[in-house]
Amino acid sequence: MKTIDAGRPGTALVLGATGGVGGETARQLRDAGWGVRALVRGLETETAQRDGMTWLRGDAMRRRDVARAAQGCDVIVHAVNPPGYRRWSELVLPMIDNTIAVAAAQGAAIVLPGTIYNYGPDAFPVLTETSPQHPLTRKGAIRVELEHRLQLASGQGVRVIVLRAGDFFGPRAGNNWFSQGLVKPGQPVRAVQLPGEPGVGHQWSYLPDVARALVQLLARREALPPFAAFHMAGHWDPDGTQMAAAIVRVARRHGMNPRLRAFPWGLLRLAAPFAPTLRELMEMRYLWRQPLRMDNARLVEWLGAEPHTPRDEAVEATLCGLGCLPGAPIQAKALA
Repeated sequence: MKTIDAGRPGTALVLGATGGVGGETARQLRDAGWGVRALVRGLETETAQRDGMTWLRGDAMRRRDVARAAQGCDVIVHAVNPPGYRRWSELVLPMIDNTIAVAAAQGAAIVLPGTIYNYGPDAFPVLTETSPQHPLTRKGAIRVELEHRLQLASGQGVRVIVLRAGDFFGPRAGNNWFSQGLVKPGQPVRAVQLPGEPGVGHQWSYLPDVARALVQLLARREALPPFAAFHMAGHWDPDGTQMAAAIVRVARRHGMNPRLRAFPWGLLRLAAPFAPTLRELMEMRYLWRQPLRMDNARLVEWLGAEPHTPRDEAVEATLCGLGCLPGAPIQAKALA
């Protein structure tokens, strides 16, 4: 672990605070003593104090809204994504351009929760921070360009932290493969679907662990390189069945006995032309056909250890948040 002085908590603006990783990061920053602002659309008033955070009405697509919210902030957490995997080509890059411009003007650092979309099969099976980024998909190409713009900004005085992780799951994770592909939110666990090919490993990341790692990296931000990228090891599923097995174990402890079944890729393919979200899911199928694992050696070098919640504990919290366990209603987002 690097021996450095921890930075003091400051003020952070979170873009995407009603989403999974943004919301979890906002809550953990708050709990670590940071002042947290959240820019959200649809707020009834200009500002609101709620859950120990300041909520501001605005849109990440409007630079003036981001600039107003970021005044006096030390950090901007860029965790905003178009909903339902849609309109990436229209929205993703303009939003990061706004964040970069405002961060440069404010002298704020940028934190980006990254994904594995940047990578194509030529980088598999083990991904390091320096693995080649030759994605096969439109979303992957956009993510590569997004990070490229951040890297350019870091050469012009904007400090950037990128933490890439596998498929998210958690009690408030929003749209993700766990809730869309493995189980059905709001229903008892009667079946668990297996999206992967037999024997193919898959990379998962528990959102509270991701947020905890981001907070710890922010405490070391002054010592990090101007553009600091890290990978999380998360929860590695070596044969594509261990996550499903954990769901079954947890469900049985709650009186359910789910069966395992293959994910209906054929039906998804038929429906995809009529549903943009399903079409985008089909585009990412390659991530289930080949094993990929993330190397977290650099993260451990800086933090000493990666935050890691035991798999069954993380799965139980996720199922509870999804309303899949007896007496557990679906946890609503903080603000719509």
